[in-house]
Amino acid sequence: MHDDRALVEARLKRVLDERIRPALYPESVPLEVAAWVAPGEPVPVAEGLAAEHTPVAVGDAWGAPWGTTWFRVRGQVPAEWAGRTVEAVLDLGFDERMPGFQCEALVHRPDGSPVKALNPRNQWVRVGAPVRGGERVEWHLEAASNPVILDVHPFLPTRLGDRETAGSAPQYRLARMDLAVFDTEVWELVQDLEVLGELMAELPVDGPRRWEVLRAVGRALDAVDLQRVNATAGAARSELREVLAAPAGASAHRISAVGHAHIDSAWLWPLRETVRKVARTTSNMTALLADEPEFVYAMSQAQQYAWLKEHRPEVYARVKEAVAEGRFVPAGGMWVESDTNMPGSEAMARQFVHGKRFFLEEFGVENEEAWLPDTFGFAAGLPQIMRAAGAKWLLTQKISWSQVNSFPHHTFRWEGIDGTRIFTHFPPVDTYNCRLSGGELAHAVRNFKDKGVARHSLAPTGWGDGGGGTTREMVAKARRLRDLDGSPTVVWERPSDFFARAEAEYPQAPVWVGELYLELHRGTLTSQARTKRGNRRSEQLLREAELWSATAAVRCGHPYPYEELDRLWKTVLLHQFHDILPGSSIAWVHREAAATYAAVAAELEGLIGGALTALTGGGDTGLVANSAPHARGGVAAGALAPPVAEGPEVSVAPRDDGGFTLTNGLLRIGVDGRGLVVSAYDLAAGRETVAPGAAANLLQIHPDFPNMWDAWDVDAFYRDVVTDLTDADEVVLGAVGPDAVTVRVSRTFGDSRVAQSLTLARGQRRLDIDTEVDWHETEKFLKAAFPLDVHAERYAAETQFGHLYRPTHTNTSWVAAKFEACAHRFVHVGEPGWGVALVNDALYGHDVTRTVRDDGDRGTTTTVRLSLLRAPRFPDPETDQGRHRFRYALVPGAGIADAVREGHRINLPERRITGAAAVPPVVAVDNDATVVTAVKLADDGSGDVVVRLHEAHGGRATSVLTTGFELAGAVATDLLERPWEDGPALDREGNSVRMRLRPFQIVTLRLRRAGGAR
Repeated sequence: MHDDRALVEARLKRVLDERIRPALYPESVPLEVAAWVAPGEPVPVAEGLAAEHTPVAVGDAWGAPWGTTWFRVRGQVPAEWAGRTVEAVLDLGFDERMPGFQCEALVHRPDGSPVKALNPRNQWVRVGAPVRGGERVEWHLEAASNPVILDVHPFLPTRLGDRETAGSAPQYRLARMDLAVFDTEVWELVQDLEVLGELMAELPVDGPRRWEVLRAVGRALDAVDLQRVNATAGAARSELREVLAAPAGASAHRISAVGHAHIDSAWLWPLRETVRKVARTTSNMTALLADEPEFVYAMSQAQQYAWLKEHRPEVYARVKEAVAEGRFVPAGGMWVESDTNMPGSEAMARQFVHGKRFFLEEFGVENEEAWLPDTFGFAAGLPQIMRAAGAKWLLTQKISWSQVNSFPHHTFRWEGIDGTRIFTHFPPVDTYNCRLSGGELAHAVRNFKDKGVARHSLAPTGWGDGGGGTTREMVAKARRLRDLDGSPTVVWERPSDFFARAEAEYPQAPVWVGELYLELHRGTLTSQARTKRGNRRSEQLLREAELWSATAAVRCGHPYPYEELDRLWKTVLLHQFHDILPGSSIAWVHREAAATYAAVAAELEGLIGGALTALTGGGDTGLVANSAPHARGGVAAGALAPPVAEGPEVSVAPRDDGGFTLTNGLLRIGVDGRGLVVSAYDLAAGRETVAPGAAANLLQIHPDFPNMWDAWDVDAFYRDVVTDLTDADEVVLGAVGPDAVTVRVSRTFGDSRVAQSLTLARGQRRLDIDTEVDWHETEKFLKAAFPLDVHAERYAAETQFGHLYRPTHTNTSWVAAKFEACAHRFVHVGEPGWGVALVNDALYGHDVTRTVRDDGDRGTTTTVRLSLLRAPRFPDPETDQGRHRFRYALVPGAGIADAVREGHRINLPERRITGAAAVPPVVAVDNDATVVTAVKLADDGSGDVVVRLHEAHGGRATSVLTTGFELAGAVATDLLERPWEDGPALDREGNSVRMRLRPFQIVTLRLRRAGGAR
């Protein structure tokens, strides 16, 4: 037989596109349309309904960027349509290629109740099936004219990303506003042919199944009368029944489809628009659940449920009902789908605390999975945090985006820094916006790396990013693919059911140890520095507010601000969403974030001030409030006491090159006439820190124009061109005194200016560097380099509740791909017995490289560079323009313990206040290896004191915690403050609790106070 595959396949495409799909709505009548444009921001539904509307017509332009237009559509079903299925077709000017990325609408009845949403892949509203004929219809469309930011030609700078700069030009034209007859048989024929056509394209050419499908499709096309499609659709479907009924083979891969709409809590739209996107999507999904009994839909992010509850309670009621039925699944158990690289230890824990508690309180649902399909890599401390929150499974998709190395597993156990293992799945379909197309499913089968030992994967199914969710077409495809020869089987399933089945079938899944590094989007560790600084400052202020408020509550009965802290934590957690904190959102998002962080800081400062005043009362004794987890200046951790001067006074002397030498008995620092650190000599060790012939605190600037994903990416070739900023406008002494000496350095480059203060303080083994940058470069990358005379094959970088090690060499492609990585408060490099730490108060991105010198000693230079600023132009064309401040410090002679201590110290500066007397800590720990990350009152209002701590040095530690109150009981709990059998054994004696911690172990203690604190 002749090979006519190409002929039949081309025929199928044309007939579908030009004859069958257009026959879906064979008869239509226009609707009457009127519009009202809301001034400014969106208005309440009642106001939109009551406004005076003006007639408009199909073809009219509408919608200024970020505006809201209320369309009123009215009409009457023709009497002759009685007994038929009728829908309204409402096309606002959609581009079907961009669901979630352009205009959308929520349809309301005249009484204001929501019906469903409209988007480029969901343009219909059902009137009746069947109709009586003669019905009058009226709907009100709350239409959002969200501009297209990421267009067909992506990554072009645009001012559309902020309402303040977007202008007022209409973005769309009304395309269709009709009542129409919906031909169900034609619609079903479209689904039949799409499923078979897509399947056919993936089947082996030399296999009989492909030819069986091809011949059946050919017969169906023969049965269609192209001038009478509606009359002949049934006959065409008859030709396809046999091939659609052929069952899948016994070895077919099994796919669990989970209805899904990954809705970014902010990205190319502001937070307020996400509130509406959630309402639109959930309106459609609850309606689809009502129509399709087998369909299951999952939505993560407790914040989005909370928005729905607050802003659209009538939609939320539908969601709660569907949740109770087990078909609308709250997934993930986190407040938002956060970044996991940059949130601090407590913040990462609180993502689960607040997310899981919301789902428990609202729905009675206990999540056992983390659902993070789009997060940009996963920190090595996450498995233990998940386990302590009661989660045991993880789903993500993004690692499939890695540029260099293909991850070797799709189903595996992920081991974190403390040894905790989490069963993890990467869907081999390689998308979190699956449409259940034949190509996607065939890719999942081919791509699945665990064949032979597992045969089960998950497919998050629906339009996402900007929302939309699963469509009726996707559900129709799933119905046909449930058991179809040549295809994997597809079954709608809850995530927990998938994970339980997958784990049971693969008990010996392989293990991956350490971080799940995404070989892409490395620039997100630096972009939008103000947002990152706001996050870090908020995290530290929240720690202080809880500590001092709990101390004041215990010591003097000061009211504990439960509600305020709960609200402020949720605000900070929201802004850790994986496009806000990483800096990949539009300008509007980051402008609002800056204002939000300022408001959060002001409120937290008020709570801290109120608690400290309650603790200290009146008096003029100079006190230091030490919120860091280690003693400093004679003040215990968590205490208020007069400071004690430490060490000899600081001296300064001029250098011949125009610089200065600073000495404090511990370090001798040489700053040359260029303002560079050419020596950092450890006097006790008799050892130089700076590599021979090199200079530290060297600012370097690179061109930064990645191939795509501007705010997200830093491509390796950026390192090929570098300019050292060695010219100084001024190098002078600043403050000089017995307790500290400061050298001030100023530089100009391009259109920017840098002012630095280099300070050596009394009794401190560190050089503090306070850097202020007035940044006006574009597409440039600014780094601060510290070439160190250290031979190190690996370095330590702080992560949540500990640190991990990364190689300094590039032996393998896996290591070489980590040319930009994340650290929290410190990076440490060392040889046995001596090392150097770099600590910071607002930075995350860095790189570490090593070279062997060609001089006589053939020593190794290990260079640590802190990433300060970038200047991408998409999606925010003004990214990071303006003033910034960074504080970092060089700590010679540091071990890991020193790095941990100094990292906390720079992030939690002492507060100097006056008061009546010193205040001892409410809890104290006797081992510096055991770091307290939180002291608070229990969330249930019982008055119990909750302390979270962890082993921070990477070894075993025996620690004794002593309370500053009479202790009636102590219990180890999970993160949600519930008794937990996986906690350490506690040996309580009086007001002390002894425990033994394994390396990096997290422990949460609930301490009951004697005397009826409850």
